[in-house]
Amino acid sequence: MVFTSYDKKQIFIREWAQTEDPVGVVQIAHGMNEYAARYDAFAKRLNELGYIVVADDHRGHGDSDPDTLGYAEGDMFEDTLKDMAGIAKMYREKYAGLKYVLFGFSYGSFLAQAFLERYGHYIDGAIVAGSSKQNGAAVAFGRFVSAIGGACKGKDAPANFVNGLVFGGYDKKIGDGDWQWLSTNRASNDKYKEDPFCNFVCSYNFYSCFFKGLSSLYKNKNAARLDTEMPVLLISGADDPVGGRAGVERLLAFYKRRGMKRVRSVLIEGSRHEFLNEPEHFEEAFREIAAFLKDVSRRSR
Repeated sequence: MVFTSYDKKQIFIREWAQTEDPVGVVQIAHGMNEYAARYDAFAKRLNELGYIVVADDHRGHGDSDPDTLGYAEGDMFEDTLKDMAGIAKMYREKYAGLKYVLFGFSYGSFLAQAFLERYGHYIDGAIVAGSSKQNGAAVAFGRFVSAIGGACKGKDAPANFVNGLVFGGYDKKIGDGDWQWLSTNRASNDKYKEDPFCNFVCSYNFYSCFFKGLSSLYKNKNAARLDTEMPVLLISGADDPVGGRAGVERLLAFYKRRGMKRVRSVLIEGSRHEFLNEPEHFEEAFREIAAFLKDVSRRSR
């Protein structure tokens, strides 16, 4: 289906509602260079637990922008946040009375962090997966390089240099070959590489907006809006180069300092970034996610 966002942009939505007696709704925010359909197996397992699942293809991704993958006009981070908020409002009203949880993975996890600061009133809990608290100096450098590249080559141009810095750095951390940082499952990694909706380079506009969004996440004026009673699960592979143990610990410490009482972290030992695509780790991760969802209650607003 298609959702018309605040600026009339058409956002593609995928829904999984194969459950007879729903207990809640999970909204998925996917990662960079992917799309909602990659969460099909995960969503169907959530259906089995009684959760209706909804996920959009973010701006510049999937069926929302199939002809301009990696690029959309405007502030791609902020506008995607607004898309997510509009979708949450719509489904919250459609399934009034059911608990509502946001699941954000990778790029989507940083969107989820921002969502907690700005639109937390729409949700009853959040799962921040494959994430971290990013280094401020690295974010500032990325923002600078993206701005220079956009000015020189155009905002819609593929940001090959920035892309190489980001993903090349992940490859080096794992040291197991190109794209093997994604997961321990080579077949899944190969499928990702062969998928035209995954194997593309995001634009300078995307990266510029992304780094701008990251730079605002931990500012006092934004962090002050966090709901200290919000249940939050931080879950990542222990060997995830996006954050891993150190990055998750920094994020957990940040939320604790901000007074959040119901935040906890889980690290999947031996797992890399896409733990949902690792057969040897999926069940462990799913048990943690299922237990968290069970503990989340519908909160009055």
